[in-house]
Amino acid sequence: MIEYILISSILLLFFVITILMVNNIFIEEPSNFLTSYAYMDIGNGISTRIVDLYAIIPYSQVNTHIGTKFDVPDDVAGKGYVIEIVEGPPNRPSDRRIVISGAGPIKSTVSLSGIGETVFGIAEGRTTASGLNYIEYQYP
Repeated sequence: MIEYILISSILLLFFVITILMVNNIFIEEPSNFLTSYAYMDIGNGISTRIVDLYAIIPYSQVNTHIGTKFDVPDDVAGKGYVIEIVEGPPNRPSDRRIVISGAGPIKSTVSLSGIGETVFGIAEGRTTASGLNYIEYQYP
């Protein structure tokens, strides 16, 4: 009888530990892994759209207003996120970066594909994922 109680209690203890670890190992870690890659893909897509807009800007000094609308996924892994254009590293603050962050600890930073210091040296903005988003260039 004592053997049965000992073995059953040990198995019950292993079962409880397994149940507590399943959420972290099989749900949260893969979700965080995929979320970071999704954020990176979204950042690269926005960077590409900005570079495309940069490619069609006229180089003459005339009044110019060019804009484009784009859409990104409304949520990643069931959670919303925010897209920001922020200053670059301390040694090159005018080299802007795109930062995508969500409710959790995951954050992805993507450069503006090498054009951060050229025409978009004063690029700034913040948007959420819901709805259509708008990128515009205006001179002067």
